[in-house]
Amino acid sequence: MGAGLAVVALQGYGFVSMRSALENRMDSLEHAMQEGRAQDGTKVTQLASDLDVVTKKMGVTMQELQQARGVAERLKQDHARTAQRLRNELAAKADSKLVSEFQQEATTKLAEVQQDATTKIGTVSGEVQGVRTDLDVTRQDLASSRKDITDVKTQVARNGTELAELRRKGERDYFEFDMPKSQVFERIADVQVQLKKTDVKRQKYNVMIQADDSRVEKKDRGVNEPIQFLVGRDRLRYEFVVNYIDKDRIRGYVSTPKDKVLSAEGPSFRRPQ
Repeated sequence: MGAGLAVVALQGYGFVSMRSALENRMDSLEHAMQEGRAQDGTKVTQLASDLDVVTKKMGVTMQELQQARGVAERLKQDHARTAQRLRNELAAKADSKLVSEFQQEATTKLAEVQQDATTKIGTVSGEVQGVRTDLDVTRQDLASSRKDITDVKTQVARNGTELAELRRKGERDYFEFDMPKSQVFERIADVQVQLKKTDVKRQKYNVMIQADDSRVEKKDRGVNEPIQFLVGRDRLRYEFVVNYIDKDRIRGYVSTPKDKVLSAEGPSFRRPQ
């Protein structure tokens, strides 16, 4: 009788010990999963912070930023769903024989999720860095363009004397014109221009300019007001300036880059209509 009780007690003790070991393993796995979520949450939060810095300090376009934020948010949601699914599956594994196998499976899956999260975060971070690089290049191009525009504007000749002075500097070529109002285009350098209208009282005029295959009308332009446009494959900056406005007639000049070969690389013109 006493021996039987001892066996029962020993079996009860073994069951309790096994149950305690199982609970300890489950707690350890839950703790590891929480640490993984915390680390990934920190990375995602840092990424969101970086994106805000890019937005505020560098002016990244909202479309590009929304795409990067969307990737980060989807990554965060995917990781949360995976972690919850693993917890649910672990709770459902009541058989002690399967717990060890499932623990190994859960650990492997969690490691895969963390690796995937790290890879995706790295990709998003790379995209953000690419946006920053593109912005730097764009800002440099804008600064260069603004400098070019400023340099050209400071060299506007208002009369024949000033035009002669610019010619002596030798920095650009200058082609003078005396153009009447007409139904046809007049060629100046390697562009074509048509005077559409003059307003002597207001000292304004309208012209149509054709360069390469594009044609654009400039309206209500004034005396000594430069009209700038790009010509040719190299997008060279030209400048059209009117110094005098008379009834149905304008006089001025076209400024072009120095030493440009007009005939060899000049644009082809559409037949004026």
